[in-house]
Amino acid sequence: MIRVALVDDDHLVLAGLRLIIEQTDDLEVVATASDGVEAIRVATDIRPDVVLMDVRMPNLEGIEATRMITGTDQPPKVLILTTFELDEYVFEALRAGASGFLLKRIEPDMLTDAIRVVAAGEALLSPSVTRRLIEAFTSRPPVASARLGDLTDREREVLELIARGLSNRELGDRLFISDNTVKTHVKRVLNKHDARDRAQAVVIAYESGLMS
Repeated sequence: MIRVALVDDDHLVLAGLRLIIEQTDDLEVVATASDGVEAIRVATDIRPDVVLMDVRMPNLEGIEATRMITGTDQPPKVLILTTFELDEYVFEALRAGASGFLLKRIEPDMLTDAIRVVAAGEALLSPSVTRRLIEAFTSRPPVASARLGDLTDREREVLELIARGLSNRELGDRLFISDNTVKTHVKRVLNKHDARDRAQAVVIAYESGLMS
């Protein structure tokens, strides 16, 4: 069972999210919070697997709360769920350690699938958000990454495909390698860049100019 915490200052949104999640057999809501301060307490005390985090909230906004949560020992995965599609929110959310960024207009079944994907350690961005991320980074000069040179050709290929949003299964199919081999390559890529998860690897790929 995947344990989920919901964070939003709109109680109607919280109720709607709870209803969607509780209709599944493998997801359960273990806590709710209405601001970033409560979110940190929930993440620390209750230790959910995934936190669905709103961006704009009183007391402490979602991105700063995400940064503090992901900086703790064995943090939950954080999935940003918001009505805002502004570039700075996307980038700052990923930099803060979020594993994904989705818009609230997403369909219910896509939302529950997203929770499962993030819980499994994958990075997840909605298509429109991915396009905006690409546009943002292709319009600025790349930042040199010494560690990018430490990657083998295969690892660079894996990093590029991660940045394009491919799952482990899709990586295996594309590269004709086993799931275990995919996991080994992904782990090496993350370790060489001190990236905590695939979402941070996506940021590195774009910042370094690999995706230009």
